Amino acid sequence: MQKIPRPTRRHLLAAGAAAALTIGASAFLPVANAMAAPGCAVTYTTTSWTGGFTANITIKNLGDAVNGWTLGFSFPDAGQRVGQGWSATYQQSGQSVTAQSLSWNGSLAGGASTTIGFNGTWTGSNPAPTSFTLNGTTCIGATTPATPPPTTTPPTTPPPTTPPPTTPLPTGQTPVAINGQLRVCGVNLCNQYGRPIQLRGMSTHGLQWFAQCYDDASLDALATDWHADLLRISMYVQEGGYETNPSGFTDRVNTLVDEAGERGLYALIDFHTLTPGDPMYNLDRAKTFFAAVAARNANRTNVIYEIANEPNGVSWQTIKNYAEQVIPVIRANDPDAIVVVGTRGWSSLGVSEGGNSTEVINNPVNASNVMYAFHFYAASHKDNYRAEVERAAARLPLFVTEFGTVTYTGGGAVDAGSSTTWLDLLDRLKISYANWTYSDADEASAAFRPGTCYGGTYAGTGVLTESGVFMRNRIRTPDNFPTS
Repeated sequence: MQKIPRPTRRHLLAAGAAAALTIGASAFLPVANAMAAPGCAVTYTTTSWTGGFTANITIKNLGDAVNGWTLGFSFPDAGQRVGQGWSATYQQSGQSVTAQSLSWNGSLAGGASTTIGFNGTWTGSNPAPTSFTLNGTTCIGATTPATPPPTTTPPTTPPPTTPPPTTPLPTGQTPVAINGQLRVCGVNLCNQYGRPIQLRGMSTHGLQWFAQCYDDASLDALATDWHADLLRISMYVQEGGYETNPSGFTDRVNTLVDEAGERGLYALIDFHTLTPGDPMYNLDRAKTFFAAVAARNANRTNVIYEIANEPNGVSWQTIKNYAEQVIPVIRANDPDAIVVVGTRGWSSLGVSEGGNSTEVINNPVNASNVMYAFHFYAASHKDNYRAEVERAAARLPLFVTEFGTVTYTGGGAVDAGSSTTWLDLLDRLKISYANWTYSDADEASAAFRPGTCYGGTYAGTGVLTESGVFMRNRIRTPDNFPTS
């Protein structure tokens, strides 16, 4: 069931800060449609490795409202170059760089901030810029520690993460408020009252490509317009993902866990391995990543861990061995959380490689509170896959951590008939699910039309694809969360 991710706009994820430069000013900002009062501030943060770096830039307007802005700065070294960027349009001439606002972030009220960023390359050295201009006016202020020397390779060990928020999760009628800490009971996912429940939600696309799709407005729409229960946070390991910047991706995942929790949603942390299909290839990375996120989120009741997205080309015994090395790392910090283990054949219970669930039933993972992943794409996987799910669900706790309404490539026409049959089955068996994808990727599986994530509007059906309309209608139906 291997997807072929085909994003047309690979706007890479903003990395965590290894150095910072903060600049203040007391000058008048030229603006459109408003007279600006004095003041602007810029914070520039970087993570650097040999030949490359990621930069985050936060722009704060300390004056009157700005309607459209251009940020200017110069690289200190002639070998520094801007590469792919996000949340602005970038141009470079020599060492001079400009970043121009987009339609959705051009208006900055007094005191408001916006964050942009880019990936870059360097030869020679990689110092931080020392001054910035906003709409032609210089922001001048105190210097801060210089960018530390680069490592010889992209960073491999995350720095200590910030402690989890001390604010409690929302009370009331949110999914987390009602259900609390989840656990496996028999073959079901059960809530704090020991009653079987089904979670329904959406999966992000790769964070390195579609980080712009997961802002406050987007997540508000998922919680309050879609009435979802779950956000799957899909963190690719390869393909420009975690292995290129472990600390940055770890921080981004933790931020999305917080954002989900603030809205009363469960957060499914997906260690998105696909190629190579052998999870052992990423064993050390998995141990490092899950040690960090489990320690940081141990006190949260809304976190579920998915430790290997779609194993393929390996035996169930290999997958089981991997799971039995990673799960203790999670349990050392978070002993109560659900862990979802991928299954053979792109998490098809082996069906896509000529097998079936018997191998898992006869040789389950030696750990508690474990569920097993099943993935399908409705236009490609039909009756024989459904029959295997029906058979396996009588013996195994299953979680459909990813599925699509289209073909396994992520494209093709929406198969509403097969998708309906699948979801009726999952509803009847109380199997939780996350749909691929809550993004505006230029593919039929995406929920949003291309360009939506730059417009700021996510609620309603006007911005949705055919798949998005189908899934929103399905997820919006009332939950059944028994409390007694």
